[in-house]
Amino acid sequence: MATQPPSADTDEDTEVERRNADVCNVVGAVEEMGAKWKLIVLNDLRDGEKRFNELKRSTGASSYTLSRVLDDLEEQGFIENRKEFESPVASYYTLTEKGDALCPVFESLDAWGEDWL
Repeated sequence: MATQPPSADTDEDTEVERRNADVCNVVGAVEEMGAKWKLIVLNDLRDGEKRFNELKRSTGASSYTLSRVLDDLEEQGFIENRKEFESPVASYYTLTEKGDALCPVFESLDAWGEDWL
């Protein structure tokens, strides 16, 4: 049985991967931040700690959507949830160090949007 020479596709794939290696970080970051509602909540929390109902009013998200998004962001380490059990019971959300590190990104996107949208 004769062996075939290496495929040109393999060489092309390697070259494409090499040229786009830095893009992987951009794609990975966008995938980590995720959907529209996550970005809206993260951007809203740049102003500081907020209660659930404050976030609901300021973002316009439904209770179900906001609850799901906050759970996801907390699980991913972007936000912290602080609960107060005194009456009235309240949940407060704030950015973690990981979430706060996105603030310059939001500022850059905002400036780009002002110039180009």
